[in-house]
Amino acid sequence: MDTARHLSHPPLSIVGDVGVDLVLGSLTEWPQLGTELLMPRSELRPGGSGANAALAARHIGHRAHLISAVGNDHFGQWLAEQFAGIETSLEICDIETTVSVGLMHTCGERNFFTTQGHLQRVSAEHVLAHLLPTDAPAIALFTAPFLLTDLRPRYAALMAEAGRRGYRVALDTGWPPEGWDRAEVMSWLPHCDHLLINELEAQSIAGTDDLDNALTLIGGAMKPDASLIVKVGARGALGIEGGRRVERITEPAEIFDTIGAGDAFNAGYLAARLRGGDLAEGLAAGCRTAGAILPRFPRKTIRAGEFAGCLPSTVLA
Repeated sequence: MDTARHLSHPPLSIVGDVGVDLVLGSLTEWPQLGTELLMPRSELRPGGSGANAALAARHIGHRAHLISAVGNDHFGQWLAEQFAGIETSLEICDIETTVSVGLMHTCGERNFFTTQGHLQRVSAEHVLAHLLPTDAPAIALFTAPFLLTDLRPRYAALMAEAGRRGYRVALDTGWPPEGWDRAEVMSWLPHCDHLLINELEAQSIAGTDDLDNALTLIGGAMKPDASLIVKVGARGALGIEGGRRVERITEPAEIFDTIGAGDAFNAGYLAARLRGGDLAEGLAAGCRTAGAILPRFPRKTIRAGEFAGCLPSTVLA
């Protein structure tokens, strides 16, 4: 093991999805087939839950280590260049890079159209090679298991191994394109120190429309001291920890682009917990981080050199 690298490792490691996002908007209704519409806004940027969380951590000045992959094409090279100031371990997969088109609607909702691309090739061996053991307080955030085809069957084992290597384990499940396998998700929960999901995900995992019942069922499957966090959109977030429930209410805001809201929240919340903040401080920090990033459109990638003191970005095959 490289001792110097081990000692300088960022306290937040993010294992998850990285891709290319093309965001367009806004649609008032679905167009007729065969027609063309002009969109008033667009942006090409790095995307995916893992990438969004790492970029949000950079935005608030928190050191992070992004463990993911890119495709072996021009988009993959472009993606790798977007993470200046973030330590990255990106596996280069011999396939095209995953691309997602996000269509924003005037009602505030959005749709995604995503190719499988390189995300189906992210390997457990790559993750384990770069998720180094630590003696310092550290969190490993796992994101988007449903999109990581090769990694998905080993998610429970990977989270358990992260715990053995000294990490508190956080999980953001994301939404499964093919529908929920509740038994699969429930098998991940005993390994979670922080579960970060939204309201609809909580209800879907538990199989009930009653959020309180969902929280009871999910909380019962987690560690006794774990933190269950539910993001409730523009209303803020709530958390349950040690039998105590805390809610954070946010002020409504006019936001065109809500893509990455939950990921930005994750970065702020986890950074606060790593600094020793309690549940309420974590919820507040998560909401502040999302509130600082979401109004920005386009979300131009900040140039290298604007984050003095951060570790250089590295690409590791």
